[in-house]
Amino acid sequence: MSVKQEYKTRQIMVGNVAVGGGAPITVQSMCNTDTRDVAATLRQIAALVAAGCEIVRCAVPDAAAAAALGPIRTDCPIPLIADIHFDHKLALAAIEAGVDALRINPGNIGDQNKVREVVAACAERKLPIRIGVNAGSLEKELLRKHGHPSAEAMVESALGHIRLLEQLNFDQIKISLKSSNVRRSIEAYRLLAQQVDYPLHIGITEAGTTWAGTIKSAVGLAPLLIDGIGDTLRISLTGDPVEEVKVGWEILKSLDLREKGPEFVSCPTCGRCEIDLISVAEEVERQLQDLPKKLTIAVMGCVVNGPGEAREADVGIAGGRGEGLLFRKGGIVGKVPQDKMVEALVDAARKLAAEEEDE
Repeated sequence: MSVKQEYKTRQIMVGNVAVGGGAPITVQSMCNTDTRDVAATLRQIAALVAAGCEIVRCAVPDAAAAAALGPIRTDCPIPLIADIHFDHKLALAAIEAGVDALRINPGNIGDQNKVREVVAACAERKLPIRIGVNAGSLEKELLRKHGHPSAEAMVESALGHIRLLEQLNFDQIKISLKSSNVRRSIEAYRLLAQQVDYPLHIGITEAGTTWAGTIKSAVGLAPLLIDGIGDTLRISLTGDPVEEVKVGWEILKSLDLREKGPEFVSCPTCGRCEIDLISVAEEVERQLQDLPKKLTIAVMGCVVNGPGEAREADVGIAGGRGEGLLFRKGGIVGKVPQDKMVEALVDAARKLAAEEEDE
């Protein structure tokens, strides 16, 4: 699929990861552990990295959390961002601890002198700052002016924060405009993308639980990504942040924007299905989700669409009555009874991945 890149952004570096300027769209997440618990936070970061997380963020609510960032940074294999609100001293402590970037709103960490102190420290270490505008915490004067947290109010807030940094000759900036309202988020990002060329961090904030939040995030981010808006993303879900990473990758993979692991195709089942397709599909996906090679794997349940989809996949099963045809690269390998389908398909996929890796 060809995505029209209408919006060109400048590039910044978050640690060793490029963001913007044509770099691959990165997937990030935020720990929900107590940052002061270094061991628990590092365990969660390891799980996030295993799922494909490329940038991770930790909350810094107090001085103890800021102090914990040093040992976390030492053992964190990906760039680490400190999330700071209200207290510029926490931002300075996080920078001293060795983080790779800050997430702040310059307007809420104190007067101009405090902002200048934080910006100078970031400039000295070449650390970027993400301006994170959230519809739930807009400035009171903007709410009075606009009447509610509209897309226009969010953009005006972002532009105000940007001006504070630009006045200090700081341009290592990325920006997010997050709302739990999908339409408002899309509109805000589109409005801002027309006015600045800073990299954009996209997401639907407080999207909800894994089920509902996944849907809201996919619906909200797909139009932006198709328009070429978005340089890094975070899926905000209530639950295990590992699921945020998985959803982020699936959204990018579905739009052909990134490649990571296999793509699974399976039919929704109907009255024509004569095998236990649901359990087969779920078990195949479970066993092959860590496959590093991008393969299309089809698990189909009947003779109407099954053979065509399985033939088009790299490997696939087209189910019949208690059995199925096993396909590999468009050719029929043989018939497989239902109780052997998972084993046969998993084995075929792993063998094909290994062969292509050796080529």
